[in-house]
Amino acid sequence: MADKGISRRDFLKGALATSLIAVIAPKLVLSRERQQFFQKKIAAKYALIIDLNKCVGCGACVDACRIRNNLPEGQSFIKIYPKETNGRKWFLPVQCQHCVNQPCATVCPVNATYTTEEGVVLINELRCTGCKYCLVACPYQARILNEKTGTAQKCWLCLDYVLGGGEPACVHACIFGARLFGRKDDPESEVARLIASGEAVPLHPEFGTEPNILYYIPIK
Repeated sequence: MADKGISRRDFLKGALATSLIAVIAPKLVLSRERQQFFQKKIAAKYALIIDLNKCVGCGACVDACRIRNNLPEGQSFIKIYPKETNGRKWFLPVQCQHCVNQPCATVCPVNATYTTEEGVVLINELRCTGCKYCLVACPYQARILNEKTGTAQKCWLCLDYVLGGGEPACVHACIFGARLFGRKDDPESEVARLIASGEAVPLHPEFGTEPNILYYIPIK
């Protein structure tokens, strides 16, 4: 009986060890994947420049984004913050900055955030577990949680429109011309010239996120 007892204990130890390996091994593999994932940087091909001297805070971009993405009333991937400088009121629209260094991606346990060849940051909703880590990590507070699907969502620059030769819905909706969209990698494009001039600057460069899509022109 003693031999049988020892055999049973050995079996349980072996089973436990196997279980631990099964649990730990995927994490080790994921760690290596994450290292390779975050070492990869993709330069954006597109730029969206928001002219703060032209934005009147009308909210047309907010509504266009909500309708385009079928979001519930009161939700949008764009937020507009009223500001005031030297007695002058102005508006600051904020959305996903499509960063090179993405705090939202580094905290994601399943690598649900990725960057396309165009430099647009997207979310793989099939991978997303809805843990909300990315919502907290985003320094621009540009992500929301879809309550129905339980997954994180954000601006994706209407990439299907863009690849089809169009422009993001928010750009199309802005009647004041405050949103300028084009190819960043084309030196002849208006956005490329504006960026080269130094007039277009990133929002909060001190964050070190290297936003490569959205640029803001300071209030004059």
